[in-house]
Parts: sequence; C-alpha cells; structure tokens
Amino acid sequence: MPPMPDDPVLRVHGLTRRFGDRTVVDGLDFALRPGTMTGFLGANGAGKTTTLRMIMGILEPTAGEVLWRGDPLGAEQIARFGYMPEERGLWPKQRILDQLVYLAQLHGVARAEARERAGRLLEEFGLADRGRDLLESLSLGNQQRVQIVVALIHEPEALILDEPFSGLDPAAVDSMVEMLRRLLHRGVPVLFSSHRLDLVERLCEDVVILHEGTVAVTGSAETLRSAGPARYRITAEADLGWLRDVPELEVLDVAGREALVELPEDPGESERTRSRLLADLVPRGLTGFTRIYPTLSEIYRKATR
Repeated sequence: MPPMPDDPVLRVHGLTRRFGDRTVVDGLDFALRPGTMTGFLGANGAGKTTTLRMIMGILEPTAGEVLWRGDPLGAEQIARFGYMPEERGLWPKQRILDQLVYLAQLHGVARAEARERAGRLLEEFGLADRGRDLLESLSLGNQQRVQIVVALIHEPEALILDEPFSGLDPAAVDSMVEMLRRLLHRGVPVLFSSHRLDLVERLCEDVVILHEGTVAVTGSAETLRSAGPARYRITAEADLGWLRDVPELEVLDVAGREALVELPEDPGESERTRSRLLADLVPRGLTGFTRIYPTLSEIYRKATR
C-alpha cells in the first residue's frame, strides 16, 4: 500500500545515547510529516543537539534507530538532507562563493548549477554583493545567513536545523521563514531546535518537547493546545464572585463582571460542569463565554517542570 500524504517520512524510534554511565538521550520516539515544520524544544542539556547529531549520523546511537520512509536511515539518504549544526563550521578565511560552490559539489551538484544556486540564495538573504568576500569579513548575523545557504544549496529532501534563528535580525528571520515555507510546499519536512518559543508557535504545526533526555510531549500544536482542562473567560452583566462557590470549578481569576475559570480535566465531568455553569450564568446576564487555549509557553512550562 503506498504511503498516505500525511504519513511520517522520518521516524525516531527508541533513540538512546549514553556517554559512559551518563544517559543523555533515553528512548526517544517521534516522527516528522512531509511538508510539516516541527519545533524541537527543551532546556539546555535536554538532549536536542545530541538527537540531531544522531539523526545526521554524526553520533552513533547506543540503542534505537532512525527510519526514512520505513527503512533504516543510511549515509546515502543523509547526504540528501540539509543540516545546520550548532557549531557553525565554515572556513573564515575563504571566499563565501567558493565555499558554497565546493560544498554543493560535494552533494553532487554540477559546478555551473552550484554557482547559479549560490548566487540566487545569497541574493535572497541580502548578500548578493558579498560572494567574493572572505567569510570572516561578515558580521556574525550575516555569517549565520551563509550557514543557512549551505543547508539549502543542494535542495535537500529534509532539513535538520540546530538553533537556525540564533543571531538573525528580523529581516533575516523573515527571509528564512519564506525560504522554509517554499520547502514545505514541496513536501520537505523541517525539524529545528530553538529557544524562541514565539517563533515555534508562529511557524510549527508539530512540536516535540524534551525534558531531561526524554520526550515529555509530542504531537500537533493544535492537539496539544486542545488537551488538558478547558479554560473559559466569562463576562456577565452582574458580579461573578459567586463562581468561587461552584463545586468542581477552579476560579483562576475574577474581577467584578469578568472571570477566568478552569473546568475539571475529566472530559465527562468537564462537559457536565460546563452545562450546569451555562445554565446558572444565563439568568445572570451572560455576555461572553470564550474558550481560552494555552500558549506554547504554558505547554512547555507544564511539560518541563
């Protein structure tokens, strides 16, 4: 049976890495869907970089495997991935264009095509006139842009990025986001680690949150926001202080005719409480009853505390 369009193309299964007696990554399971951007989150030391290095074949897993379209991920397929490592590994005293052409050729791109792609990508990232300059002559932010071009120049089938937005100004962030969206439109899966929760929330359909080397939360952002107890913002024509006395209702905040409440986590009890609450509120001049979904920051804090 052929794969469905939304079936995962890359799967991480039971991935574990130990350094001596220390387990840094422990039994990770998650997947990347085609044409989907996945945010890879976790505190420093949670295992994000180690995991990305194992996906890219830089580190050997102690246990577990990485699969690409159902088969073990090997060197030939990894060569068709785009990778931006945590350490920015280009040559500071060489010309930018020469480096880009050389690295593209290592991926099998013909020289003329490599020069065309390099020029086009440098222009898209605002560096059209810097190709003949030495890398070290660029600001750190512009060096970061060049590193992104390296990950893109061979038109990868998947993109693995370790803190790609670090050091970028807003214009460079916008350029990168536009480039990533074009890749997504072609069906390329993108996995990127970041501490920028605002960007992950803005860009990513899927999220993986690591905590102390394990997957604390994974799934679509929409599903994660809908999970857990339901919160509602209530407004009415009369004072809502009486809500504090409603059984099974947690009042998070109340100020006169406005309140924020949380219903029980159990779905059945939650729905019963919601129905009773609405029945009590309507005679009291209910003017608003709006579901409030948690932000990614709230989901992250809950998963890692």
